[in-house]
Amino acid sequence: MTPDGKTDGLQIRRMTIGLAGRTLLSMSATIRPGEILTVMGPSGSGKSALLATLGGFLDPAFTATGDILIDGSDLTDIPAEKRGAGMLFQDALLFPHLSVGDNLLFGLSSTVRSARERRQLVEQALVEIELTGFFDRDPATLSGGQKARVALQRTLLSAPRFLLLDEPFSKLDTDLRHQVRDLVFTRAKALKLPVVLVTHDRSDALAAGGETMTIGAEP
Repeated sequence: MTPDGKTDGLQIRRMTIGLAGRTLLSMSATIRPGEILTVMGPSGSGKSALLATLGGFLDPAFTATGDILIDGSDLTDIPAEKRGAGMLFQDALLFPHLSVGDNLLFGLSSTVRSARERRQLVEQALVEIELTGFFDRDPATLSGGQKARVALQRTLLSAPRFLLLDEPFSKLDTDLRHQVRDLVFTRAKALKLPVVLVTHDRSDALAAGGETMTIGAEP
């Protein structure tokens, strides 16, 4: 799986996010292809609002100013579905009424039209995460780590231009956290995707290996 096109990096220019007249954060950053920007801060500091702003789905209760660029193109006024943002959350959010394979087919880029090719791409995606033969499995039968891997592949199959990670490892136990985190970071770097990770855990920042930005007061 490769993205539809290479990216020159994600640029965040003079971004300010506020709520109820209070400024939550002000920042500028450039995340190059394959790099990870880690944003840390306590609850309520604006971490998730930052991801929502980048993804284009910020709650109207918040205010946001500044520019967001990818490939040199301004995304600021582009609707969420056209931004090319891939998102991973704390929960895998797999569709319970779809099989594992159908969850992946749902995420697969619409540029792949042939039913046979779509099935082959999903089967290969399952091989990559060591879930060969799981196409028809009910997501409810998967372990937490397996669900996380399927969620990652579903996101990557959509051919995102950048990734937004909202504490996707926080609900995993220590061993699974290390495994899934390494998988996510390795795949993102291999695909040369700019990544913005928000987390409370400094071990995530160390594993990411890129710049770390702290916002708000320390907990």
